[in-house]
Amino acid sequence: MTDGNTGTTLMERIQVSHEMVIHLGSGPVGEGDWPANAAAFVVDYASASLIYRVKPTLRQLDRDSDQSRLILIVARAAVTRLLGCKLDMDDGDRFHIPASLRAIVFAVRDCSYHEGARTPYRVAKSIESLCELLHLHQIADLVPFAAAGTLSMADSQRLMVARRYIEDRWSEKITLDSIARACGLNRAKLTRGFRDLFSCSVADAIVEQRLGEAKQMLLVTDLPVSSIGYRCGYLNNASFARAFSRHFGLAPTQYRAARMAA
Repeated sequence: MTDGNTGTTLMERIQVSHEMVIHLGSGPVGEGDWPANAAAFVVDYASASLIYRVKPTLRQLDRDSDQSRLILIVARAAVTRLLGCKLDMDDGDRFHIPASLRAIVFAVRDCSYHEGARTPYRVAKSIESLCELLHLHQIADLVPFAAAGTLSMADSQRLMVARRYIEDRWSEKITLDSIARACGLNRAKLTRGFRDLFSCSVADAIVEQRLGEAKQMLLVTDLPVSSIGYRCGYLNNASFARAFSRHFGLAPTQYRAARMAA
């Protein structure tokens, strides 16, 4: 999309409804009708971060026009309706994007469908991303930049690299040393910072990721429970069943049967 007056390449604009507009790509946002009383959620792909704008302006949104972004401009009434209450974010609040949300927003950017399917796919994924980020905020799972006062911005970003390393390599043999090397922190700072930023240990985060993946596999595959446990880093079925039961309150076989019967 090009501005006819300046020849500048604008972000792609998709009208979802009278309550939501999507802007996607790099370049200025450009003129266009936005929903009344709208807020904006701006995803920066390069830093995997999200910034909230209470009353967005073109000047604000065009500040990082050289970056590839996904901008969701949504009527605040629609946000309240989806959330069930008013959104308690302040203007300029910035958050790291966790794995579940990152997968959705990157799917919007990287969609390779034929032109006829691309727009409806992006609309659907953008609505999904809005619902997911509101849910994550509601359960306090969106991590603010430099959330812990004792951490510098640089260290909090390194800790997010460590978290993404776990999210991306959960099926591999992960050690504290390998995570420390990947994020550029020593073991002590990694361990202490992880607790400060995420309120859990590195080991807890690995277990959470692996058991979450196991839970999903129990629902969407026909793999035997023992195979799922092995894929998720457990050497035998007994240790997997114990860990799963402690975490979710049901044995893997019971969980699969209960969910399938629901």
